[in-house]
Amino acid sequence: MNYVVIKCGGSVFDALPESFYQNIVNIHESGEWKPIIVHGGGPLISSLLDNMGVETSFVNGLRVTTNEVLDVVEMALSGLMNKQIVRNLTQASGKAYGISGVDGGLLHATPAKVSELGFVGEVKQVKTPIIEEIVNQGYIPVISPVGIDEEGQRFNINADMAASAIAQALSAKLCFISDIPGIYTEQNGEKLIFHHVGKEKIEQLIEDKVIYGGMIPKVESALKALVQGVPEVSIVNGLEVNGLIQFMNGETIGTRISLEKEMPYV
Repeated sequence: MNYVVIKCGGSVFDALPESFYQNIVNIHESGEWKPIIVHGGGPLISSLLDNMGVETSFVNGLRVTTNEVLDVVEMALSGLMNKQIVRNLTQASGKAYGISGVDGGLLHATPAKVSELGFVGEVKQVKTPIIEEIVNQGYIPVISPVGIDEEGQRFNINADMAASAIAQALSAKLCFISDIPGIYTEQNGEKLIFHHVGKEKIEQLIEDKVIYGGMIPKVESALKALVQGVPEVSIVNGLEVNGLIQFMNGETIGTRISLEKEMPYV
């Protein structure tokens, strides 16, 4: 079965057009590819934390997570965000099934290597039969990136990294949905998009601070996924009408990331 993991960030969520969800439903109904949605929810988490007076900080684009922060993270991701995406797909005449990485131990997590991040985790194992069963029942899985270990400790998992791990486990295509046209630089006030970047170019762009903040875990997740056998990773502008369909049809859109030598930007 051909899977495509579509990661949707919280920063772009409110701006996505209705056609985005219709595109996902169309992909699902075509039968050739089975979409799996993995979502973030950073702005909603930040808003809830502010409203509740809970302080938080970031290290290299990753949120430092205490148990108090984790309660809010789970409420935002596995509750509000997850079910809103399910509703949006339902309104587009799709069949969606919302699930957290905690449910059934779907995302088995271990603590991140950076200890100052607190209860931030990395995916050690994905229980793919859970996803496969949801798909076989005719549903689009919508996955919240909260993981759990064998002792029942929850972990906040960066959504890009969770999507990458799921794509690796299923040998799926991986598509990061963004509110920008891809990785780009600016010259004379114009955006020059890198339509194809390789590992060396990414490392250079990080050093030059063209890639920074939350984009760093995104591209690092992409490279890790490619090393582990994911056939294709792209960053696609979700605000562009039918951009997702164009990506699935192999059209040049956004930024394709590969381990190969990059091609010039246009």
